[in-house]
Amino acid sequence: MSNWIGETFTSDVGWTHLETLVDVGNRMAGSEGERVAAEATRDALADVGARDARLETFEIQGWTRGESSLSAGDECLDCIALPRSPSESATAPLVDLGYGLPEDFDEADLEGRIVMVRSDVPSYADRYVHRREKYYHAVEGGAVAFVYRNHVEGCLPPTGSVGTDEDPIGAIPAVGVSSEVGARLARRFEGDDVEVAVEADASGPAESQNVHAELGPDTDERVLVTSHVDAHDVAEGALDNGAGTATVVEIANALASREDELDTRVEFVVYGAEEVGLVGSSHHAAVADHDEIKAIVNNDGVVRDRTLSVHTHGFDDLEDAVEGVADRYGHPIETIPRLSPHSDHWPFVQWGVPGTHVMSTSDDVGRGWGHTAADTLDKLEKRDLRESAILLTELVVALAGDDVEIDHKEPAEIADALEAEDLARGMQITGDWPYDE
Repeated sequence: MSNWIGETFTSDVGWTHLETLVDVGNRMAGSEGERVAAEATRDALADVGARDARLETFEIQGWTRGESSLSAGDECLDCIALPRSPSESATAPLVDLGYGLPEDFDEADLEGRIVMVRSDVPSYADRYVHRREKYYHAVEGGAVAFVYRNHVEGCLPPTGSVGTDEDPIGAIPAVGVSSEVGARLARRFEGDDVEVAVEADASGPAESQNVHAELGPDTDERVLVTSHVDAHDVAEGALDNGAGTATVVEIANALASREDELDTRVEFVVYGAEEVGLVGSSHHAAVADHDEIKAIVNNDGVVRDRTLSVHTHGFDDLEDAVEGVADRYGHPIETIPRLSPHSDHWPFVQWGVPGTHVMSTSDDVGRGWGHTAADTLDKLEKRDLRESAILLTELVVALAGDDVEIDHKEPAEIADALEAEDLARGMQITGDWPYDE
């Protein structure tokens, strides 16, 4: 066992692949860059010894960024369009709703207004409120445009998609602004007319792709090790989620030398089009046999810090497996039993498939540099990738063991947990609630 640990801790395989991804350029869902990155990931998995490395293509709603603008008084302020915003403009009074918690929307008159909200939530909030939930609360309240203000200082306007599965293009124009621009808008222009204008091409379909490869015995049952290869077009996408895909490649590299220890097939799946609504993983979930999936290890948000944080979604056996790895290696791993419905594990977990969402711990709320132009390679450290890959390789081997059994849940159990954790209303308003009433 010591050999593979030493080899992983000195390996450049994952980091080299991360450099390859960030150097591609634009990896926006449906772009040529996303395809190039997916092909490079397929080849990297094959090079470390994974079998049947291949691409599976699927159609998505196309969206290409044009110009966007935000005008207030005689000022033109910096902004960027949120992906899948419609190509429209609106002029109306500005309403600043601060954090944009559900109760803030309930108490405000938004009809015919332009709504601005922050990208974080306060410490007293019971839960994180996702950007799309805030957007659709604004839509439901009658707003005519949406301004998403970064809470991270540094003149960085944030991106992040809108739209639903049923209606991929959003209902009202939406832009992101920096913390500083948001503060200026709130101080000088609340109640005044401002103009939001978005130009984008959403005229037709585009093509994305998932990457698949395998290691281990030819069993029907499998453990999925996943990430997503697409990134927003405003940055390198190093943290979100080049690091996750690089980690998957490094795990595959380590598992190739431990393949005889695997009792269950391990399938590596690197999804496309995650950033525009979990499209790639939803496509996979629609065609996969859920009963054959023993567990999912989804890497989205790793390597931004040294300590791993794992959402286990109420699956006690998954939590036990993670804590077992932490104990064996004397390395802290945070476990969170609550639900996390915002990455590629979710199209499976929502139906009761045991899944984890692996991230890195952070004291900050939200994505930090993610979804901004500052999501660059210099924010990451090679050591963190290597350490995470060692721990996650051991976790995958444990989950693939015949001695580990993980019961699936009934969808009704997941729905009840969403209600109990106050997540149901947000999913309903964003069109993400999949359960019959």
